[in-house]
Amino acid sequence: MTLAWKHPARVAALDAALARRILILDGAMGTMIQREGLEEADYRGKRFAQGYDALFAPTGHLHGPGCGCEGSDQRGNNDLLSLTRPALISGIHRQYLDAGADLVETNTFNSTSISLADYRLQHLVRELNRESARLARAECDAVEALNPARPRFVVGVLGPTSRTASLSPDVNRPGFRAVSFDDLAAAYRESARGLIEGGADILMVETVFDTLNAKAALFAIGDVFEESGGRLPVIVSGTITDASGRTLSGQTAEAFWYSLRHFPLLAIGLNCALGAHELRQHIAVLAQVADAPVSCHPNAGLPNAFGGYDETPESMAEQLREFAQSGLLNIVGGCCGTTPEHIHAIADAVAGLPPRVLPQLEDAA
Repeated sequence: MTLAWKHPARVAALDAALARRILILDGAMGTMIQREGLEEADYRGKRFAQGYDALFAPTGHLHGPGCGCEGSDQRGNNDLLSLTRPALISGIHRQYLDAGADLVETNTFNSTSISLADYRLQHLVRELNRESARLARAECDAVEALNPARPRFVVGVLGPTSRTASLSPDVNRPGFRAVSFDDLAAAYRESARGLIEGGADILMVETVFDTLNAKAALFAIGDVFEESGGRLPVIVSGTITDASGRTLSGQTAEAFWYSLRHFPLLAIGLNCALGAHELRQHIAVLAQVADAPVSCHPNAGLPNAFGGYDETPESMAEQLREFAQSGLLNIVGGCCGTTPEHIHAIADAVAGLPPRVLPQLEDAA
């Protein structure tokens, strides 16, 4: 038996919005944080100022000099800012909402135990996901209250982690795996629980470079829905890594869809790695084969020699308008290098254009 929606009224509002128009997803969180020029102390805040979590210690343990709990440097750990600089994260969400975003992603791209292990902060997984979702929820609710006819939705982000279940990181040991399916599923369960507790409307497994990782995430999400007694809409967004037109684990966009279509998805899409121009042919394939809404949030062009992104809001919006005019889009936004200026331009460019009509496909069974 299919589980009931946890928030049926929100899902009904989301479905109605998708039927009426192309929905706007926000842009890059990391790009906006980089603008701030933060230093190590900014990431640590008061709670982590001494190199350890002042609010966490094993039973009976007292933190102090030489206690052995000193963590890693936190500069670059953008997800931690949801706890140490919440006003900064809330402000970024608000800028994207003011730019026209209907869907706002939580600041949780690396908030799994696997990724947080790089910073020795695995114990923060549930808290980071919960508090990040709460920040996005508060901003969405505030903006929606100004115009109740236009609901705004929190997208709980589950990133790809820093491991791949399908490939060996050691060229000399092709059968070796740095992570198992069960490890990934356990990590994703913990993250999903926090996002749901924090008030996410949607869960999005994004920047998928290995479909087996995505399958572990969807398996975990299904478990969490079962234990909570209700479900949320789910989006999956993969990433085509280079000109070969394949994910890192070797799948085309079409194969990616057919590998995941067993799970009831709100939308399937592609993001990151490529700019809109390079991504277009792969989005066109998804639009042809998927009987679910299609999402697209590309980078602001390909990275330049300095690691930056050169695509202007105007040129990116012009390209994505053509996507919409060709009937390819249901959800559109931006990934690396995009800003509220990009999202505002994209929102203006697709305004009034109809959303992609879902194809009626014959059941393969």
